[in-house]
Amino acid sequence: MSDLDDVRADLVAEQRSLDELVSDLTNEQWLLATSSEGWNVTDQIGHLTYFDVAAATAITSPEDFRASLHALIEGASSLGLDEYTLGAFRQQDVHGRLSAWREGRADLERAALTLGDDDRVPWYGPSMSAKSFLTARLMEVWAHATDVADALGVRRAATDRLRHIAQLGYITRSWSYSVRGETPPVGEVRVQLVSPSGAPWTRGALDAQDTITGAMEDFCLVVTQRRHVDDTALATGELGRHWLLRAQAFAGGPTLGPASRGAR
Repeated sequence: MSDLDDVRADLVAEQRSLDELVSDLTNEQWLLATSSEGWNVTDQIGHLTYFDVAAATAITSPEDFRASLHALIEGASSLGLDEYTLGAFRQQDVHGRLSAWREGRADLERAALTLGDDDRVPWYGPSMSAKSFLTARLMEVWAHATDVADALGVRRAATDRLRHIAQLGYITRSWSYSVRGETPPVGEVRVQLVSPSGAPWTRGALDAQDTITGAMEDFCLVVTQRRHVDDTALATGELGRHWLLRAQAFAGGPTLGPASRGAR
């Protein structure tokens, strides 16, 4: 199995895992508030639905995707981003929401099967390699599923699919600074994690100036800004902590992660 096949299969598995979480929710549970300000469970799934459809379009029809990008900019300007991307989804009943999300991700799954290792996909910033594009979609699914699980008061079992997100987290250290107009401190940080299966996962030089150690799930929660580093069991020195307080494994403008629960 190629690296692209690997992430493609894990994306579908991650989507199905979230489906198991939301398939039997009551209407009241769909309206539960999540940690994303102003968003409930419906909005989390609606967000994934909108961008799964956009991702499928970007793969199969780049011209149509570019047209949808212009429409998104105009719609966000006139209606607001949330109303434009989530408004119609919010109006559907529970059955309609599930159907729309399942159809959108099925479209993405079919489109993803057409991608080859050397393909690039247009997106909202620079185009992305096929593998990076699908990895970013996997990260989105997992992160928003975490928000949904938190709202429901349940804990999802971690899987080794997290290795894709850990890799994104590691390679975006410099981005986490540049998006804030900062320069990373001098020195390299080695990352030594334990995957959910117990296998070791390491990145960085053995003689790095600092090391981050702990569970892969904790690292992924921090780099996707779902947990503050102080609310995890990650261990690190000053250099690693400096990074983790800014860690941002996703594109867009700089965003603040959650405050430490101990500081609330």
